[in-house]
This record gives sequence, structure tokens and C-alpha cells, in this order.
Amino acid sequence: MNTKKKEFVILTIMIMQFSFAQLKTVIGKTDYPFWIKVPEKTEAQPLLLFLHGKSLSGTDINKVRKYGVLYAMDKGKEIPAVVVAPQLASGSWNPDKVLEVLEYVKAHYNIDEKRIYVCGMSLGGYGTMHFAGKYPEKITAAVEICGGGNTADGCRLGTIPTWLLHGDKDKLVKMSESEKVYDAIKGCNPKADTQFTVVKGGTHGSVERLFHEDAIYEWMFSKVRE
Repeated sequence: MNTKKKEFVILTIMIMQFSFAQLKTVIGKTDYPFWIKVPEKTEAQPLLLFLHGKSLSGTDINKVRKYGVLYAMDKGKEIPAVVVAPQLASGSWNPDKVLEVLEYVKAHYNIDEKRIYVCGMSLGGYGTMHFAGKYPEKITAAVEICGGGNTADGCRLGTIPTWLLHGDKDKLVKMSESEKVYDAIKGCNPKADTQFTVVKGGTHGSVERLFHEDAIYEWMFSKVRE
């Protein structure tokens, strides 16, 4: 192995170790075990809650790092917030149990309650919309990627900023699942702060790249609850 390659490998390992050191697990305190990363700052911090998809469900919490927000962080993505990523054992996300995690973190860490965000992909996208639809007063904004939600929640979802993104080549979850939620929000409140983005050429898996880009984070963190 040449010198440059050795230096690259060492740097990569250091970055991964640094990222890992910032994360810790909280198990047994809420129904959902979760990962948490807390910035080394004294002032109140934004909170970003990430809900994973079905393939990361189970009892091995390390699976939650295989894609999404935590995976992006492991790859060097800097996210200026307390990041929380619970794990679902099986079935669908329960908004009451997601709220339990949120309330635990708020009680034990210095959180800016005007800046609480939730995002999710696939099953986690549905979980995001279900949680935001039941408890819109608890969060500032929500991002749903390649998921869907309940059209009956349209009016409540219209009270907070939402961004729905879906690949037009998604064969696992049809793009219409996101479209119908967006239509329900706009149908209840045409002036709602919501947007729907078609990811051209996006498949169910390829849209994971959105977690490695700046757009969704910049959009979420620009929103502050009054």
C-alpha cells in the first residue's frame, strides 16, 4: 500500500471513529431504543428526529446506521442539532411511542423547543407523517421521503411546514402515496407551507442520497416555531 493510500485509510478511520464517538445509545428508558448525538454546546440546540425504514427494523440497533441521517453522519455529514434515531422492532411506527422518545430527550437534554424537526424514509416516511399528523404542535417541520401518510391528517399537517419528496421510478412505494398526502394538505389549506418534489429518475433506494445533501437540512433548520 503506497503512502498516500495509507494516509487516506487512516484519515477515513479517524473520521469514522470521531463520528462514532459522538453517538451513544439509550436503551430501556423508552419503548423505542435510540441513538443520540449531542453537540458540545451549552445553549439550547435544535432536535432532529430520524425514523428509519422497514429494512432497519429489529433488535440490533446498529442497523439504524446503515442508511439515512446516521449513515450520512458516519460519512462526515455535519448536522448542527441534537440527532435522535430510534429503532422500531417490527410493524409500523407508533406516534405515541415516537412522542415518548421526544419527551424523554426534551426532559434530559437542552433542547430548543422552537426548533424540533422530524424526517423519515419509506416506512419512516409514513411514520413521520403519522407522527406529525397526530402531534403537529410538538414539532416545527417535517420531511417525508418515499413514504406516505393519512389523508385524514391533511388539515393538521397543514399547520406546520412539510416537504414531501418521492422518486418517479419508485416501484416499491408509488409516488402517488406522497402526492395524495400533499393534495390533502393543500385541499384543506391552499396556503399551507408545504411542498412536493418529484425526484427525477429516483428509485426507492436511490433517494437515500438526499440525506447526504444539504437541501433538506437547510430547509428544516430555516423553520422556527413562533
